[in-house]
Amino acid sequence: MKLTRWIALTPLFAAAAAQAHTDGSAHAHLSGFVAGALHPLTGPDHLAAMLAVGLWSALALKSPLRAPLAFALSLLLGAGLAMATGWQLPAVEAGITVSLAVLGLLVALRLAMPPAAGAATAAILAFSHGAAHGLELQGVAALAGMVLTTLALHGTGLALGWKLRAAPALARGLLGASVAALALARLGGVA
Repeated sequence: MKLTRWIALTPLFAAAAAQAHTDGSAHAHLSGFVAGALHPLTGPDHLAAMLAVGLWSALALKSPLRAPLAFALSLLLGAGLAMATGWQLPAVEAGITVSLAVLGLLVALRLAMPPAAGAATAAILAFSHGAAHGLELQGVAALAGMVLTTLALHGTGLALGWKLRAAPALARGLLGASVAALALARLGGVA
């Protein structure tokens, strides 16, 4: 596939980032399976992170399913903890911003690591996303919907990553850089 086609995908990851949602104003009290399932699709930060996990896993990891599954499990744990207790993770916005920067670099550099390290990295990066979303989800159905959509986005990222294995390094680099750009936009207050 031509480089221009892969470059054309870059805007998918470079959309302006929304602040994660801990103030309750963006997605106040989502309830029900459908609301939870649609939620990951409404924030560029969540969308880019989920796709990037799949991309990185397909591009660089020997056991590409471990990192997405670890991410989803940690997301579930963070959200479940926040939902059950009302606990707000300190510096949750910073955690989400760091996760975008790291995921962007992992994709851009096609950074390989052992399966356990890849899964642990994904789990650490996921927890802040889960904690932020857990404060706005109401009920197990909404949480289940969010986690299932997250897994679907990981699968989409995996499929795209497998296609990108043969693509020029520049295309992969641009996709990763666009995810990291979301972190810079958040830091700069642009998004």
